[in-house]
Amino acid sequence: MSISQDAPLTDNVVGMGYLNNLPRRILVLYLPLAVFVFVLLFPFYWMAITAVKPDDQLTDYDNYSPFWVVGPTLDHIKYLLFETSYPGWLLNTLYVSAGATILSLAASVFAAYAIERVRFSGSRTIGLLVFLAYLVPPSILFIPLAFIVFKLGIYDSKFALIFTYPTFLIPFCTWLLMGYFRSIPYELEESAMVDGASRWQILVKVVLPLAVPGLISAGIFAFTLSWNEFIYALTFIQSSENKTVPVGVLTELVRGDVYEWGSLMAGALFGSLPVVILYSFFVDYYVSSMTGAVKE
Repeated sequence: MSISQDAPLTDNVVGMGYLNNLPRRILVLYLPLAVFVFVLLFPFYWMAITAVKPDDQLTDYDNYSPFWVVGPTLDHIKYLLFETSYPGWLLNTLYVSAGATILSLAASVFAAYAIERVRFSGSRTIGLLVFLAYLVPPSILFIPLAFIVFKLGIYDSKFALIFTYPTFLIPFCTWLLMGYFRSIPYELEESAMVDGASRWQILVKVVLPLAVPGLISAGIFAFTLSWNEFIYALTFIQSSENKTVPVGVLTELVRGDVYEWGSLMAGALFGSLPVVILYSFFVDYYVSSMTGAVKE
């Protein structure tokens, strides 16, 4: 059966007519979507109800449902916010993540631009090596990094994390920006060169404005990786006032075999909110960077 070129493009024409049937639409679309949403949101629901459960309901599953809470309480949240250093951990994590993200993006922009836009011999090999550097596990790198941190005298300070996080952020951001810079037409740079623009002017006034979605996407990834990082924060930070949220919640709210489950869940829930808010504000740029950049 041939389709006329003048025929309107409807769902039936392009082959999506099978979704007009309600049972098929439920099976193909709604059911997988419901499973995905459940798997995605259930951990947050579990953390939320555990954070407000009284202590007697946390383990008494004979008399109380584990999936619901009766008589919610704010005692766990009050303990977390007013009797621990959690607000300070949250600020430390914010400072460290923001600082490491800014440093990593600055270095990654220059690296990705040099590899993709400044055509030189071996650029592809260097790009591959940059990506392979991201695959090196932090459990191997933290030993030599610890030696450097001690030599610089920044152990047990936020600078120890700000300067070590770029070791795994820069390769990732560079690899991500390489793909985005590659999609920007070379003709734009050539036109700017004809008009007498320098490489710096081309980068600042031509490439970077077009690469804003890619920069935001790389920044979101870098911020998220920094926010959730655990090994370096556990190794290079000792004092409670300098800890980040992942380390502080685990080391300060678990005492031997005593687990403060309500406060632990509240800390995990509050610790995930900044990243969720960040994604919600920049989701359009994030999707744009994932689906394509400037087209020819």
